[in-house]
Amino acid sequence: MLARKPPQRPKLVYVLLVLPFFGLLWPALYSMDAPRLWQIPFFYWYQFAWIFLSALSTGCAYLLDSRHGR
Repeated sequence: MLARKPPQRPKLVYVLLVLPFFGLLWPALYSMDAPRLWQIPFFYWYQFAWIFLSALSTGCAYLLDSRHGR
């Protein structure tokens, strides 16, 4: 009996999972005061935005992987 090869994941799944890591990897890139958003310094609102971006990125990666695995 031949062994069945498991399906390969699309490369986009890996990119979506690594994206939040690279977005927050170097704090020197976003450790600044301006531009402010509703008087909140850039350093804080940038990191807070990544909470939602990470959830969106991970969700998209999950959907791509689960559709591909069927």
